[in-house]
Amino acid sequence: MFVNLAIKSNNMNKRIIIIASVFAILAVILGAFGAHGLKKLINTAELEIWNTAVEYHFYHTFALLYLSTFSRLKSRAINAASWFFTFGIILFSGSLYLLAIKDILNIKQFTIIGLFTPLGGLLFILGWICLLAATIKNK
Repeated sequence: MFVNLAIKSNNMNKRIIIIASVFAILAVILGAFGAHGLKKLINTAELEIWNTAVEYHFYHTFALLYLSTFSRLKSRAINAASWFFTFGIILFSGSLYLLAIKDILNIKQFTIIGLFTPLGGLLFILGWICLLAATIKNK
């Protein structure tokens, strides 16, 4: 039984590290694109939105990497936190990236996409709550 739990834990950690690595690659690319490629195409306010998306993208990528360090802790809360952070990045940062370049993409009706930003923020909060719960529960 212990071996089975260790294998599941290793698979969970491997999945988290792979997702975090992909997100880190994307964050670097999108950050550089914002700093160099978008600077002349969008206004200052939109560039600030883009930079906020990159910041939270990075913060929660690092949070994912931190979760992967719980190699001996097979926890539903850690697993849930990883999914909350993953989908939080997609919804929160993804919607802000789209908001920043909506004029370039010729998106007239942004209201639907704009609803994803607070939902992504809520997922971030839930992820941090799961991490807190896992920490309190762990002996």
